Amino acid sequence: MFIEDDAQMDSFWVLLSINAIKAITCVYDIVTLPIYLVLQQPWKRRQDSRRVKAKIVKNDDHELTYRTTDPPRDVHVKMLQENIDTLEKVFIYVAKTYTSKRCLGTRQILSEEDEVQPNGRVFKKYNLGDYKWKTFTEAERAAANFGRGLRELGQAPRENIVIFAETRAEWLIAAHGCFKQAMPIVTVYATLGDDGVAHCITETEVTTVITSHDLLPKFKTLLDKCPLVKTIIYIEDQLSKTETTGFKSGVKIVPFNQVVKTGQESKFENVPPRGDDIAIIMYTSGSTGTPKGVLLSHKNCIATMKGFVDMVPIYPDDVLIGFLPLAHVFELVAESVCLMTGVPIGYSTPLTLIDTSSKIRRGCKGDATVLKPTCMTSVPLILDRISKGINDKVNSGSAFRKLLFKFLYQYKVKWVQRGYTTPLIDMLVFKKVAKLMGGKVRIIMSGGAPLSADTHEQIKTCLCLDLIQGYGLTETTSGATVMDYRDMSYGRTGGPLTVCDIRLVNWEEGNYRITNKPYPQGEVLIGGECVSQGYYKLPGKTNEDFFEEDGRRWFKTGDIGEIQADGVLKIIDRKKDLVKLQAGEYVSLGKVESELKTCAIVENICVYGDPTKQFTVALVVPNQKHLEELAEKHGLLNKTFEELCSSPVMEQAVLKEIADHARKCKLQKFEVPSAITLCKDVWSPDMGLVTAAFKLKRKDIQDRYQHDINRMYAS
Repeated sequence: MFIEDDAQMDSFWVLLSINAIKAITCVYDIVTLPIYLVLQQPWKRRQDSRRVKAKIVKNDDHELTYRTTDPPRDVHVKMLQENIDTLEKVFIYVAKTYTSKRCLGTRQILSEEDEVQPNGRVFKKYNLGDYKWKTFTEAERAAANFGRGLRELGQAPRENIVIFAETRAEWLIAAHGCFKQAMPIVTVYATLGDDGVAHCITETEVTTVITSHDLLPKFKTLLDKCPLVKTIIYIEDQLSKTETTGFKSGVKIVPFNQVVKTGQESKFENVPPRGDDIAIIMYTSGSTGTPKGVLLSHKNCIATMKGFVDMVPIYPDDVLIGFLPLAHVFELVAESVCLMTGVPIGYSTPLTLIDTSSKIRRGCKGDATVLKPTCMTSVPLILDRISKGINDKVNSGSAFRKLLFKFLYQYKVKWVQRGYTTPLIDMLVFKKVAKLMGGKVRIIMSGGAPLSADTHEQIKTCLCLDLIQGYGLTETTSGATVMDYRDMSYGRTGGPLTVCDIRLVNWEEGNYRITNKPYPQGEVLIGGECVSQGYYKLPGKTNEDFFEEDGRRWFKTGDIGEIQADGVLKIIDRKKDLVKLQAGEYVSLGKVESELKTCAIVENICVYGDPTKQFTVALVVPNQKHLEELAEKHGLLNKTFEELCSSPVMEQAVLKEIADHARKCKLQKFEVPSAITLCKDVWSPDMGLVTAAFKLKRKDIQDRYQHDINRMYAS
């Protein structure tokens, strides 16, 4: 009885305190509003947000074509004036322009030490030093030497060469060394499975592979599947000596720095590529089957770079933290833009990114804290995890802290939507959250998959930065649309870049038409200089997905979009993800998954719809921490993760959590899974259930869990 009275008394004081704070902020608003009105001029922000970003340039019965209303900006114009039409010319230009400015930075690993955890387990952790930098001149010289070193090893111009390595300074130096000798690079994700790697190497008929210390051992088995490979160049590790014995006889294993050193004394001249030459054969992550090689010319890459510099504000003191895969076109183009604009790039990994990352020794700082970046690229998967981390931190606090944070969050969102900034609350509350990424990040560019509106709002609000969502594909060199940084809306992907047009075409089967109200809808087509020449050795698929019209190359994306009144694109569906249920309702599996992934208990999810049934089901990889907390509430104590995943009680409990979350996300009843299976295994590229970019491989997931799918429908 006394405990209940104490709890009620605590609750009373919490509510009283929050209401007192609300009253104080109300008085504060009344007093300061005239000052903020004059200083911040919020009407200008609202006008900038609502301005029209694209206009219709072609209109007929079944298609609408949109073009940007923005002119090219300074860097774009400079690239035209300097005739920069290849990536090789980019590096030559920046080496002359920025000479001794910091260019590429690598964090020094001083030692690897054993660290005893509170539970007694011992983990290997890094003791890290500062960043060591190459200047623009030094980086360009290293690339030139590496390219000549390749020639000394027998690699000829216009012969393909594979880069299979993690994101790092040497990756970019190697790529530009190849560009200087007109050698097309074949990019392969470092997380791709052995069969996928072998497919990329054998299909492109390469004789030389560039890899890393960590990935080199894979070639002890891979070389049997890749008979043409004669040379492997490995990027050395900072601490460990690389084991180079036990490989197939006749294959040369050469350290990266030796190739650079050989190139210093080489007499070979550079072989500058032409704009139409292939720069990259970039393999897609393979969400619908075997990875396809996309042919990207120098002209394609330069086009998207021009489009990005027209949309994203860049300043002289900017610093980028690079950690996404450079084998992904989005990261490669973003880093190329940084080179072009003189922005230093400091490299990191997910294991060392922040102070609490798994490889950071106690008392040592994460890469972001040391580098203090102002810009970063990200993908929705990472942003969703940051969002869940913020929620977990808030929910683990007292009732007062939770209610206070909720009130301040809603307060900031309200005023930001009106065109104001909230400097006092940012300084007292949200800037502390922003220190997670070093405290200076002002802009994040998100690409690779749709970003949910909730995550978009929360990251932008809590980290006090501009979060710009872009849309593009490997086939369009990552170019299509980018959000205006002044746009105050969420969940949209922006207007067309200055280098391409966006077209909506009726898709009758899904009832997506340009005559739909309130906004035209249809399949998204992209046309312009950023569009690829096609797929490597796949002429049939190339002719199916690409076409020429009035001297412009177009790509059929398979994505469904709507273009709103201000000319901004919103991706609303994907043709391959659309399922028509027995009662006639259409369910967009990707859209439902995107919303449900923001539920705290969901680590990953695959929604499945059988057209002969009236409901969907889902395979859920639960978050272990949240699953154990939920189990405690249901009286299931001292159970392993596997036992909880097998428990019918937990299945129903998680299903209820998902249903409650779906209601908050305003999903329709028929879109919400009626049954779920909790999956014990975390889906990784090694399992073959997600791609190297962590996109779902639906067919493989269905095949693996077909028994569970049958059980869910039978129940």
